[in-house]
Amino acid sequence: MYDVVQIAGSLLILVAFIAALSGRLTQSSYRYLAANALGSSALAATAVAGHEWGFILLESVWALVSSYSIYRKAVGATVAASH
Repeated sequence: MYDVVQIAGSLLILVAFIAALSGRLTQSSYRYLAANALGSSALAATAVAGHEWGFILLESVWALVSSYSIYRKAVGATVAASH
């Protein structure tokens, strides 16, 4: 199960990244931000389970920045490109 969560989280982030690079998504779109928030949250959870402190920091901040960007977009604030 651990590996499935890691792969799913990674794929969410990578698919969004590739879609943004190919012009199919913008980095400020809800879909892009949600994929990053969900994917990085999943990876942060697996990092916690494995006591991987560097990845806990990286993925937790990534999830928080993506989630905060969703919030700012929802309330009408300008969203800078995240991740």
